[in-house]
Amino acid sequence: MKRPLQLAALLAAAALVLTGCANDPLAEQYRNGTEQNYISGDGTVTEIAIDQREPAVDFEAETDTGEKVSSDDYRGEVLVLNFWYAGCPPCRAEAPDLQELNEQFSAEGASFLGVNTRDQAANSLSFAEKFGITYPSVLDADDGNMLFAFTGVVAANAVPTTLVIDREGRVAARILGRLDGPSTLKTLIRDALAEEG
Repeated sequence: MKRPLQLAALLAAAALVLTGCANDPLAEQYRNGTEQNYISGDGTVTEIAIDQREPAVDFEAETDTGEKVSSDDYRGEVLVLNFWYAGCPPCRAEAPDLQELNEQFSAEGASFLGVNTRDQAANSLSFAEKFGITYPSVLDADDGNMLFAFTGVVAANAVPTTLVIDREGRVAARILGRLDGPSTLKTLIRDALAEEG
């Protein structure tokens, strides 16, 4: 009598696992034959009203050139955080748009900071040179401190993910996945800059 119950329990567990896989974006990508080993977002934009924002996020990290940076370095200005890594095709595709916006807004009170989620310094610096990226990137592959800092506030659960941080250090907006050109991020940056400090 125990055998049929054990078999039923095993089949139920297998059904749950398969159901989970059916709803798993990475599993879906494998089924579709994309062979990419990352979760790519769909470009969804989430804006957070001022009165709905979580408290400021504090972070400390080291750039690919060995400099220490922290959230305090960016207080009082708008910060654009871009989570990326060199082997990510959408990261490569959006790099020119990010650099263009960095150049446009650098004199207007907005800074850019990359968060490299997988690479070591040599790969990160090579990417920056290849794509002409002039803003710094911090390395997060070894400890995940940057990803951890934003856990519970707004997840950067796809690569790439771009966050717009307001002058007080709070997440104002998120683009989950590749930028579809510079216009959406440009609008989000302008909106954050226009907010009363």
